[in-house]
Amino acid sequence: MTSYSAPNVDRAATTAASMPPPADSRDRVSQFMKSIQDEICQSLEEIDGSGKFQQDQWERPDGGGGRSRVLKQGGVFEQGGVNFSEVWGSQLPPSILVQRPEAAGHGFYATGTSMVLHPCNPYVPTVHLNYRYFEAGPVWWFGGGIDLTPYYPNLDDVRHFHQTLKDACDRHHREYYPVFKRWCDEYFFLKHRQETRGVGGIFFDYQDGRGELYRGPDAEGPAAQYSRTLDEVPQRDWESIFGFVQDCGKAFIPAYRPIAEGRKDQPYGDRERHFQLYRRGRYVEFNLVYDRGTIFGLQTNGRTESILMSLPPMVRWEYGYEPEVGTPEAQLYEVFLKPQDWLGIEG
Repeated sequence: MTSYSAPNVDRAATTAASMPPPADSRDRVSQFMKSIQDEICQSLEEIDGSGKFQQDQWERPDGGGGRSRVLKQGGVFEQGGVNFSEVWGSQLPPSILVQRPEAAGHGFYATGTSMVLHPCNPYVPTVHLNYRYFEAGPVWWFGGGIDLTPYYPNLDDVRHFHQTLKDACDRHHREYYPVFKRWCDEYFFLKHRQETRGVGGIFFDYQDGRGELYRGPDAEGPAAQYSRTLDEVPQRDWESIFGFVQDCGKAFIPAYRPIAEGRKDQPYGDRERHFQLYRRGRYVEFNLVYDRGTIFGLQTNGRTESILMSLPPMVRWEYGYEPEVGTPEAQLYEVFLKPQDWLGIEG
């Protein structure tokens, strides 16, 4: 999950109560999160060809637990982790109280599935996914997203990835993709480097059916500005948002599998490998400085090995690195690490 500041929530959203979730909400979301973990792991083992996920079942002393699955030194993936967790307790993390003070005094429940893949071949992108659900008294919301981090990008691959996500979004609301794509560019941004982590995807949070679609901290950013231009968004109920999250989770395999299978056998040498390891350093910087999931997991006394499984097995830093002009490495910085309209659909 980034550093916390108050979300850009309009006043109507803060005063109107969200519609309550169904009585079996926790069971249904938990079952879906486990099923999407199963589906993703099965597909990734098929892509990899030789690697198998090893599972650790764990329990949280304060309530809850999960199952962490990690694949190491496979044929395609140097390391990949797909985690399911559900935790509950009486003490809300400080980060949640900052965002939603009306949750104070209530016990909480949180569940989600997260995934990060670090491929062997530098021409296969790293990819991240996380979908989650939170309840505390009168408060509930869905959040999550998916983003692609290539080292040697292919424009056709980037467009395929974004089109697949847009198709999933469009089945539920025509403005989901335009808002959540901009929000993803904003969220996966390394402020201290002034560059995006990769080529984006979609990201959303605090979706409880009320107010504007954008509920993030940057009131003047592109996502907030676009969200404010929309006609009034009708109040959405728990079922409709859960359906949207389910379709987003199921979109991962068709979005990523063709890219991985198309690039996994592409030849590479030391130059490409060294650049891949250098760029992995950006991934580490983001996850340790900004990532909300890391912050939330540590604040709720989650399993440290599972929380930090997103970090790559090998990485390098280089002082003052500048890509050589005219190289594919320079193209990454000059073209692909800048937020843009990959599908040619934005005004």
